[in-house]
Amino acid sequence: MALSCSASMGVWPENATKRKLYSKLREALRIRESIPMLVAYRQGRQFFRYNHAMAKFFALIPAAGSGSRMGNELPKQYLPLAGRPMIYHALRTLCGSPRIAGVFVVLAPGDSEWSRYDWSEFSGKLMVFDCGGAARAESILNGLKAAPGATSIGDDDWVLVHDAARPCLSAAQLDKLMDELADDAVGGLLAVPVADTLKRSDASSRVECTESREGLWQAQTPQMFRYKLLVDALSRVGGAAMTDDAGAVEALGLHPRLVLSDTRNLKVTYPQDLALAELILQERKPQ
Repeated sequence: MALSCSASMGVWPENATKRKLYSKLREALRIRESIPMLVAYRQGRQFFRYNHAMAKFFALIPAAGSGSRMGNELPKQYLPLAGRPMIYHALRTLCGSPRIAGVFVVLAPGDSEWSRYDWSEFSGKLMVFDCGGAARAESILNGLKAAPGATSIGDDDWVLVHDAARPCLSAAQLDKLMDELADDAVGGLLAVPVADTLKRSDASSRVECTESREGLWQAQTPQMFRYKLLVDALSRVGGAAMTDDAGAVEALGLHPRLVLSDTRNLKVTYPQDLALAELILQERKPQ
């Protein structure tokens, strides 16, 4: 991880809380104690600064799942949506961004559907790996480990992990995520505050209690973290129990930033979601 090797405005955090955060970040990024990190203080808050001037943005889509909840034999990422396979729409947004240097798609070994479609319009940025695993996190980690063999990705470059089943990501949402996190020490994700009332049920499906929604957010994708941090996080926590990448980073004691999105960046999970996604995509088409 490329970090500045000097310190200014206080070479070491002056209280226990700041020292703890500093140590967690150093441990997560495997930075040797002999290499000081640049620490700056602004209005009483602590900021870690990466040497990010040359950091690039990459995107990764894990596409090795079966989408069993859709009740269809065809893997969800290939279900038709607005005349294209679902994954096409996410690829179009990611590959269409001039800020993203490359887009990785991680397929299941033996995937026979991918080759049925023409992906040539994305050939300048698209890289496909057939190293998907049994779980989402395993597919992501395998893809991250394969990436250096296909492109010049660096430890401090950003990786935006996005669900193939979120076809309605807009260019504006993507830019907002990159803009707000480009200087962040940890990274973060698109999310929306929980709006609905939340009920916790008992074993017989009766309401046990009403949960407070204060401070609760619904996670979306992309989720954006530095390459090495993400590899380390996924390697340490294992893949089976993690439903998103931010959870793996949180397990290191770090706190990803929430970037406000909106509900149009929905995840297609059930058959009825396809119709809503199609309406959103049609609304976005130039008239």
